Order: sequence, then structure tokens, then C-alpha cells
Amino acid sequence: MSGNSEAKITLSGVCKGFEDNEVLRGVDLQVNQGKSLVLFGTSGSGKSLLLKCILGLVPIDSGRIEVNGVNPAELSDRERQVFVDRFGMLFQYGGLFDSLRVWENITFKLRQAGEIGSAEARELAEEKLVAVGLGRDVATLFPAELSGGMQKRVGLARAIVGNPEIVFLDEPTAGLDPILSNMINALIVDLVQKPTVTVLAITSDMNSARQISDRMAMLHDGKIIWDGPTSELDTCGNPYVHQFVNKLGEGPIQTVVESAELGAA
Repeated sequence: MSGNSEAKITLSGVCKGFEDNEVLRGVDLQVNQGKSLVLFGTSGSGKSLLLKCILGLVPIDSGRIEVNGVNPAELSDRERQVFVDRFGMLFQYGGLFDSLRVWENITFKLRQAGEIGSAEARELAEEKLVAVGLGRDVATLFPAELSGGMQKRVGLARAIVGNPEIVFLDEPTAGLDPILSNMINALIVDLVQKPTVTVLAITSDMNSARQISDRMAMLHDGKIIWDGPTSELDTCGNPYVHQFVNKLGEGPIQTVVESAELGAA
């Protein structure tokens, strides 16, 4: 996959908690320009929260987040809107507006910003539908008329419609059968081949993660405990990674869970 070593997203000592629950406990992570990084970890480890912090949707308690060298927390409301417009986002459950037709969903952000008229928006939406393997006729349908796999592809079309610099993917293959998952993975691989696009994805699907990433990082107990090339995933020697990747019932992750349960008893 293409790209260079210039940092696009940098997290330094990022912490975020809610009352007595400290979810992120000093996250250090870097995603380079034109690269694809997959963040993985157990349920409740804070992966989705971390995405929200990067997007500026949730303020962090301490640490620093930089995107293109800019800290989102230091932006004005107007600057933040321009900042967010450079991103594309594929939500885990599609996140489509039920009351809008597919073409309106795909081009929602562009139309809201007044960047495009209805006729041009529909044509653009149809082009993106074709790009994700759907027919132009899907443009006039409502989300309720689509299967889960079709909704996921429409969500991906919406994520890439504005030619974003950074694309965030939240569990892109969740709930899909193996055939549909491979279709989505192939579309993402095509996306990450572009040197101008940087991808940060979170997923528990290791098959998908291996296909779409240059690098992978594991979030556990509020910190990044391993970060390296995808090619080194199986030989990294980290017991937490080994247990998670091989879906083992016994190991350090289970020990941590049991200790937490004993402490709460």
C-alpha cells in the first residue's frame, strides 16, 4: 500500500474517563499519510471512544491530539466545521437517515454546506454507488429497502463522496456474512491504495484487519500495548495480541477480566 512517513494523526498521552471509569489511560499512536492503520481490542476497550476524541466529538481530559499538526480542541466552531469536512466516516451500523433517499444520504454533507445542487448531487451519488458495486437505481430507494450489506456499501459511498483526506471506519464488516465482508474489504483496499487517503479503522474482524491495513495496534487497559506492521502480527511475541488474534479462552486477557471480577465481588 502506498504512502510516506509523514504523520497525519498523532496522539500523545491521551486520557479520557467518566466519573470513576478511566477508559483511555495515556494513548500514544501515530497514523502516517497515505497509510491504513487498524485499531483492535476487546469490547469496551475504548476503540470507538478514541475515534470520537480524534473527531473532536468528545473532549479529552489530558494529552494531545493533532491532525495535520493541528489540535482540534484549539479550533473555533467555524474552523472545526472546516476541519471535520476533511473527514469521511463509515459508522458501524450505517448511520443512514431513514427519511432520506439513498442519494440524499450520500450527499447530505455536501448539500448542507451548499456546495452542490440537487441534480449534481444525485449524479455524484450514482457515481459513488457504482464505485461501491451498487446500481444507479439504488439512489432513489430508502434505507429500509436495503439489505444490511447494501446499507454498509451506501455508508462507504457517503464516507468517500467528498474525496476526504482521512477516512474513519468503525467495524466496517460487523454483522455481514463472509462473502459480503470480502466485498467490503475489497472496496476498502481499493480506497487505501490512494496515496492521498489516510485510513484509521477499528474492527474485531481479524480477517478484515489483515486485508485492509498497513499497520495494526492493540488497545488494552486504556493504552496501546502493541503497534507494528500487519505482517508482524503473528510473530510479534505479545501474549495479549496472541490470545486475541487466535481467539483463545485462556491467557492474560482472561486473567485481567477474572481479577477485575474478583475485585468487584
